[in-house]
Amino acid sequence: MNSIELMMEEHKNILRMLKVVRQASYRILKGDEICYEDFEQMIDFIRNYADVHHHGKEEKFLFKEMVDNLGPLADKLVTHGMLIEHDWGRLFIRELNNALEAVKSGDEMRKIDVIANAVGYANHLQRHIDKEDSVVYPFAQKQLPKEIMEQVEKASWDYEKEAEEKKIPAHYLGILENLEKKYL
Repeated sequence: MNSIELMMEEHKNILRMLKVVRQASYRILKGDEICYEDFEQMIDFIRNYADVHHHGKEEKFLFKEMVDNLGPLADKLVTHGMLIEHDWGRLFIRELNNALEAVKSGDEMRKIDVIANAVGYANHLQRHIDKEDSVVYPFAQKQLPKEIMEQVEKASWDYEKEAEEKKIPAHYLGILENLEKKYL
């Protein structure tokens, strides 16, 4: 498996979590109480597995090399597309966290913001992943010179090895599996 295939596998795990997020949001809509512990775990997964771990590889290695080596088209695609979308996802999660805290403090009206930001994030990231899998990754694989792709491979796998030594992927996949059992 190369680093692009690894990132696509991570996308599958992230998509699984998005299903959990949508289902938890639907339950709130249907009148269930918010399980704050579950939402904290969802946010932890999103911030640390999807963002720090997965987006970290994209931003530090693949996207950097695309911008540095593929000219204005790649710069536009990455800098004005993918990186902005990563930031937009972070905004949804910050707002979700703020809404959860407000509801926890007694502001029932903010439940709507919990649902809106959770579902907004899920919809946004679904489309973002589709673009990366169908456009960005194939473009990088076709256009980056072989020696640059080899550098991306090495850096990505070194990053992954360090994460695995710390049991980061295993920890977050465990959270995912537990939440899937509860919500799906």
